[in-house]
Amino acid sequence: MSQTTLDNEALQVDTEKGNFHYPENYSFDAGVGLTEDTVRYISRVKEEDEWILNFRLKALDIFQRKPMPTNWASEDLNNIHFEKIRYYLSKGQKPSRTWDEVPDDIKQTFERLGIPEQERKFLAGVEAQFDSEAAYSRMKEDLEKQGVIFVGSTEGLMKYPEIFRPYFGKVIPTADNKFSALNSSVFSGGSFIYVPKGVKLKQPLQAYFRINAENFGQFERTLIIADEGAEITYMEGCTAPKFETTTLHSAVVELVALKGAKIQYITVQNWSNNVFNLVTKRGLAEEDAEVKWIDCNIGSRLTMKYPGVVLKGRHARGEVLSIALANDGQHQDTGAKMIHLADNTTSNIISKSISIGKGRSTYRGQVHMPKHLKNCKNNTECDALLINTNSRTDTYPAITTRGLGNTVQHEASVSKVSAEQIFYMMQRGLSEGQAMSLAVNGFVNDLMRQFPMEYSVELKRLIDMEMEGSVG
Repeated sequence: MSQTTLDNEALQVDTEKGNFHYPENYSFDAGVGLTEDTVRYISRVKEEDEWILNFRLKALDIFQRKPMPTNWASEDLNNIHFEKIRYYLSKGQKPSRTWDEVPDDIKQTFERLGIPEQERKFLAGVEAQFDSEAAYSRMKEDLEKQGVIFVGSTEGLMKYPEIFRPYFGKVIPTADNKFSALNSSVFSGGSFIYVPKGVKLKQPLQAYFRINAENFGQFERTLIIADEGAEITYMEGCTAPKFETTTLHSAVVELVALKGAKIQYITVQNWSNNVFNLVTKRGLAEEDAEVKWIDCNIGSRLTMKYPGVVLKGRHARGEVLSIALANDGQHQDTGAKMIHLADNTTSNIISKSISIGKGRSTYRGQVHMPKHLKNCKNNTECDALLINTNSRTDTYPAITTRGLGNTVQHEASVSKVSAEQIFYMMQRGLSEGQAMSLAVNGFVNDLMRQFPMEYSVELKRLIDMEMEGSVG
């Protein structure tokens, strides 16, 4: 067997891996549409304390009063009909500690996606969410002995309010934007993680978010706290089957890195093209702390996601590394926000986007350095690759820097895969699709090295899959 044949077999991937769903059989269903009764139903089913219900009702009022954003990729947002969405669906499951205890249809879903196998191979802990609630949550025993907490957000609110409540909604206020208010009113699922002082996790924790139902909205809420000197890597993956109707994913993720702590948050999403992915993610970095977002966006109809870091303490560091791939009918509106609030803080943004067919990619960034700060640094690089004549890319950087000794540099480039380049590779035995895939993978290769090996391999396969039939 030739090496070429071996390479082709190694790259074979089930292009419909996430495109399946099981018949709906839910014990709890909040119905269609968003009203005060919807919010009260969710809170009652989850047996929440009164302060959480009040938090939700206040958020609902803010959501209803806030207009739809106009400074985002707003032309497509009018296709979201909030009155037709289902906001809470659950089979009544509690997070199981073993895969054997997970309901059969849910277990089959995650087995098809390879989650149990990944846990056995390289993960320190896994949480798997199916529609509105976590179906599985487990962490290695040695981490529990060190005081690490890794549970669903509902369990975190119930069992650890003294840790959870002081930071809940503080990094991302309810009124931050319309969709953070929506999440605050109907949130369910997501992860709560606390890493005690000085504990450094050598293996990553992972959460997997799966949408199974049609006309559904998933609104997980994640809070990660790394205490002084702690270190954690957290990874999330997302899929949904292909439906003709709109599906909404609107998460809120808050990261808190206390003095000297490090948090790395990695996302590889492969939503189907009926999903509106409208996410608010932000980290807070105290003195000498570091928050790093590594973000890969493939799939969805529209993604609007701008991970940010508030650099609150001296010598804090923030970084966003992102890859976005927009195919026909898709708009990847992504970027980053870096807010410098202390002296000697450093931020780095590297964004790479690929637009295929009539796909559109947008970089939307914000860097802010007030005039009273000193010795702050930012580096921003935005590189875009256009595959076809009708592809589109836009860059909207908003940079505000004042004061003495602060430095900002911004670099942006747009390039197109040339016919000569493809022809050259085809003369050496590659098909047109393979040549295009090689060019795209080369474009993002330096960022892909930042991903854990298992994710970088999957990312390469996803890119190869997206490039099939892209030429012409």
